Amino acid sequence: MSEAPAVPLPASAESGRPGSLDLLVVPPSARTGWRLLPARVAALCAVELQKLRHDRTELYTRAIQPALWLLIFGETFTRIHAIPTGGIPYIDYLAPGIIAQSAMFIAIFYGIMIIWERDAGILTKLLVTPTPRSALITGKAFAAGVKALIQAVVVVVIAALLGVAMTWNPLRLLGVAVAVVLGSAFFSCLSMTIAGIVLTRDRLMGIGQAITMPLFFGSNALYPVAVMPGWLQAVSLVNPLSYQVDALRGLLLGTPAHLPLDYGVLTVAAALGVWSASSLLGRLAR
Repeated sequence: MSEAPAVPLPASAESGRPGSLDLLVVPPSARTGWRLLPARVAALCAVELQKLRHDRTELYTRAIQPALWLLIFGETFTRIHAIPTGGIPYIDYLAPGIIAQSAMFIAIFYGIMIIWERDAGILTKLLVTPTPRSALITGKAFAAGVKALIQAVVVVVIAALLGVAMTWNPLRLLGVAVAVVLGSAFFSCLSMTIAGIVLTRDRLMGIGQAITMPLFFGSNALYPVAVMPGWLQAVSLVNPLSYQVDALRGLLLGTPAHLPLDYGVLTVAAALGVWSASSLLGRLAR
């Protein structure tokens, strides 16, 4: 006659052992407060960057435009000496501006992606999770920054091949990376804020195309602020791209820069961008 199966031990007898079954009864406590935000930001940023593994064509195609700016515009104006650059070759002067431009062009249409997620039902699912809206926006903003950083590496390599004299100091390059990420975070949040206002991809595309070139030409990316007319100098003064270019130029070329002011403006602009995009996220998901 076979023996009866052993009676399972009470839960109290199992407690304290490795591999305890207590988690089946009492779930682990969720992260709350300050511990929740960084973890969600990192997770959402990683999800955004996973898309590059499946389709890298965006990085390749976006490298064409900065290469043309450096090869055609930079080489031509270096020869004719039409723009005062403080004694450095114009192509050297132009390279940091093209890094900032390529980063902005990546980030400024980031709102199209969030509208697509709204149309696909992904955004609604994300909003019903415990993830704070600010974490959702910040994760996407810093993913745009990392994409822009990859683009910046491409531009730096092209500039180096063209003979641009740039620093290779690791600390300065780290500062360049921070400036690129902060600037891209602001412009991606600006795009997502506009998406929360206009609600459609067609309108966002039109507005994005309408503001990118004024932002670019209304900065010090192509020429010094001193040669601008007065009204354009006022535009450059409130344009975050000008502060990003100033930081990049000072770090890469060693030209006079105002790094504390530049980083302060970029940090405040990125924070305000996250706040404005987060406040409009609910309207976008309706």
